[in-house]
Amino acid sequence: MQHQSLLPVNKRQQDIIDYARENGFVTVENLSEKFQVTHQTIRRDLAFLSDNLYLSRTHGGAFFQSGISNVNHFSRQAIAEKEKIAIAERVCDIISDNSSVVLNIGTTTEQVAKTLVNARKGLKIITNNINIVNIVAHSPNCEVWVAGGKLRTADKAIIGSVASEFIKNFKIDYAIVGVSAIDKEGTLLDFDHDELMVTKTIYQQSRKIILIADANKFERKAPYVTAHLKDVDIFVTDKKPSKEIVSVCKKNNVELIISPPNS
Repeated sequence: MQHQSLLPVNKRQQDIIDYARENGFVTVENLSEKFQVTHQTIRRDLAFLSDNLYLSRTHGGAFFQSGISNVNHFSRQAIAEKEKIAIAERVCDIISDNSSVVLNIGTTTEQVAKTLVNARKGLKIITNNINIVNIVAHSPNCEVWVAGGKLRTADKAIIGSVASEFIKNFKIDYAIVGVSAIDKEGTLLDFDHDELMVTKTIYQQSRKIILIADANKFERKAPYVTAHLKDVDIFVTDKKPSKEIVSVCKKNNVELIISPPNS
């Protein structure tokens, strides 16, 4: 499959990409100050970087996250692939046959869907992720419910208030939730306000919350608070997190499961 080739960037645009990679989220104001150029110049840079799939444009700024296009979605799937498979296999051990499961946005939840659908029978799967629908739709092992609402074409996510209202129709046995970033205090963070709305509803409507995140998520930042580690029942990751995060888990009775990939 051929991917769109990216147009080259100038020195300032490359610096903006590097800065966004480091910080997760950048604002027009902040960049204007940092690079000593006008807001208009930064907006032009961000529009160019967004059009060429380097960054994702959002209100007042942009973020470094590879969910912004199919090209980037594929590259995100390749990041920490073995780690995601190890996490998915461990999650499958927790889920029982004939249970209801909600999976949200993210390449790690998609990996869980792939593993789950072959490992368990009689599942009711609820999702706002079209990629997951495509993974599980052909399986005789599950019944699939899809949230309606606004489609974020970049990564086939259904987001916003309509999707959130749909999730409220269910009381779900297990929520398997991905996240964009986790800070050392245990705050769970995301990039898109409309996605946040759906994730919060998933937390409210589920009996048991399983957070899944590979160790890359410990290095990142994102602007919106989704939840906190204390809201989670089980946290499955591939590498031992920082002592601060381990301590948050202990203090709040969160079961921490470390599932490293097979070497």
